[in-house]
Amino acid sequence: MKLAVEALQHPSSARLTPAACALIIALLAVLHCVTRIFSRTLILNAARIIEFRIRDDLFRRLMQLDLGYFSTSRSGDILSRFSNDLTNVRMLAGFGAMSAINTVIIYSATVTMMLRIHPWLTLWAILPFPLMVLSVKKVSHHLFRRSLQSQEELARLSSQAEETVSAVRLIKSYCREEHFQGEFGKTADRYLKHNLRLARLRGLVIPIMAAATGAGTLIVLFMGGRLVIGGSITLGDYVAFSGYLAMLVWPTAVMGWLMTLAQRGAASMSRLSGILEAEAAVADRPDAEPVEPLRSGIEFRNLSFSYGDRQILKGVSLQIRAGETVGITGEVGSGKTTLLRLVPRLLPVAAGMLFVDGKDINSLSVAGLRQLIGFVPQEAFLFSRTIAENISYGMKGGHDLEVLEKIAGQAGFLEDVAGFPNRFETQVGEKGVTLSGGQRQRLAIARAVAGNPPLLLLDDPLSAVDAGREEEILNELGRFYSGRTVLIVSQRVSAFRDCDRVIVLKEGEIAEQGTPAQLSSRDGIYARMCRMRQLREELGDDVELLNC
Repeated sequence: MKLAVEALQHPSSARLTPAACALIIALLAVLHCVTRIFSRTLILNAARIIEFRIRDDLFRRLMQLDLGYFSTSRSGDILSRFSNDLTNVRMLAGFGAMSAINTVIIYSATVTMMLRIHPWLTLWAILPFPLMVLSVKKVSHHLFRRSLQSQEELARLSSQAEETVSAVRLIKSYCREEHFQGEFGKTADRYLKHNLRLARLRGLVIPIMAAATGAGTLIVLFMGGRLVIGGSITLGDYVAFSGYLAMLVWPTAVMGWLMTLAQRGAASMSRLSGILEAEAAVADRPDAEPVEPLRSGIEFRNLSFSYGDRQILKGVSLQIRAGETVGITGEVGSGKTTLLRLVPRLLPVAAGMLFVDGKDINSLSVAGLRQLIGFVPQEAFLFSRTIAENISYGMKGGHDLEVLEKIAGQAGFLEDVAGFPNRFETQVGEKGVTLSGGQRQRLAIARAVAGNPPLLLLDDPLSAVDAGREEEILNELGRFYSGRTVLIVSQRVSAFRDCDRVIVLKEGEIAEQGTPAQLSSRDGIYARMCRMRQLREELGDDVELLNC
């Protein structure tokens, strides 16, 4: 442009004609366009790859963490980190990095060329910029803090929405739609307020940038005009200098957006680090031993366990022989489920308290240990897939119809499958919503026995099963127990009819143990449970009338 102006001003002494200058400008514009497309594609692709790797690392870390982490974390908060926080980090890695590189290159090249034209004019033109940087730096700390608050509020909003959707049937049953709408509105209002405060702060940054560039333009107009009039620089130099200064306007304005983006990205990365840096309380030692098929059995040695300050199990000592079927019962909160969860190391176990075949459970490979176990949790969770896929989840390799029918029969679920129009290809819906409570529980039992595990852990597997179906399931499971080590937790004494022993817990300690017949003949907790069951059977329909 400088050469073009000089060619128009003094055609005889010009190095290039105006037409040649115009052609060069057009070619440079095309080159600039190609370069920008290439650079944006390169950097934005890199940002997507970074996002992919962080998401992969996040999910891998979540899969490694134990129940202790998830018991103190909200699902909505975790999902918010996977979506909103990860998006902020990608924006910083992509647009942020691209803008930063662009700004550094343009500032370095442009200021150098401005200095070649006139050093003092350059100094005066960029004088407002350091003041702008200091102002933005002062604001950036507040940007980080408010960005973090905004992200945490969004996590609460996501968590509340996820919880409300999951409990929508309960909410409608109690006609609490307006209450939850009000609660959601309060959380959304807090999120809005945090974002408005953040927007006001971001709105302060952009005018500071604009003021700096505007002040520089005024200085160049005044002082540069005087220098042209005085003959210190040519009109072409002035045009070039103004063009260079104009090139600084966008990078300077972007710098404010970049500061905001950096603070949001930093706030989000600090939240993602909460997952990435979390350590599992249950993990393999470097010298973890492979697990052999169960030979001698499981032993609890003076085992104690606490959730924080609340002690659940107190000095439990128990030996379970390989191939033995043991029932565990007791009052609510006595530690039955906790005891069962310690066997597959779903919860951390202190050294010297739990042994498998005489080896401390902490010295064994976690994956190897869990491959030996078929586990039915207290709350049966089903994937939003077909019945066949849910059953075969616990199997290795493929599955055929004959095998599926055999497994479903062992869990007393085959008759239910026959009643579905698509049989094993029936979709169960989210968390098994299309099935009844009893059907979900029977499907969970089928999944546990599908892998033919040598150790079976059943946590209250008959709680949602009616009396008629209970007898069928117990008959089938009784045949499956043969040759396997089985631990079954239940409040129903009928579940222990095939057990070799029954352990009764009270306030985290073993109150009594023995065969079902021995315990029934004593005047203890188990005998009272048997009498209550007998009373219910004798009263039959009268109990229902009394309950009504």
